[in-house]
Amino acid sequence: MPDAKTASPSTLTKSPTTTAKRPVAAKRAGANSRRAASASAPTRPARRAGAAERIVLVPLGAALIARERVLTGVNDAIDHYSSPSKASAQLRRFERRGTTARKRLEREVRKTRVRVERELRHNRTRLERELRRRRQDGEGLADRVQERISSLL
Repeated sequence: MPDAKTASPSTLTKSPTTTAKRPVAAKRAGANSRRAASASAPTRPARRAGAAERIVLVPLGAALIARERVLTGVNDAIDHYSSPSKASAQLRRFERRGTTARKRLEREVRKTRVRVERELRHNRTRLERELRRRRQDGEGLADRVQERISSLL
C-alpha cells in the first residue's frame, strides 16, 4: 500500500478491489519463464528411459542385497564350524538350548495338568453336592406324596 507522504490523493481514494493492469513487458517475461520451465522438464522419451532404468535397477539391487545376506550367513557358518573345537562348542550350545526348551515345555505341561486336575476336582465336588441336594429334594417329595396317598386312603 502506498505511503501517505508519497501517494497522490487519487490513489488513496481508490477501492482495494481495483487492480492495475500488468505491463506488456511483465507478461512477456512470465511467458518466457514458463517456456523455459517446460523446456527444462524431461521429455516423454526421457521419462520412459528413466522408468526403464528403474525397472532394471530395482531387481538388481534386491538381488545384490540378497547375495550379501547369503554371504554373511555362509561366512558366519564358516566361522562357527571352522575347527573341531568351535564345532563342538556350537553343538554344546545347541544341546543347552534344546535342554532349556524341553524343561520349559515340561514345566508348562505340569502346570497345565495341575490346573486341569484342580478344575476337575472342583467340578466333581460341585456336581456331587448338586446331586445330593437333588436326591434329598426328590426323597422329600416322594415322602410327601406317600403321606398324601396314605391320607387319602
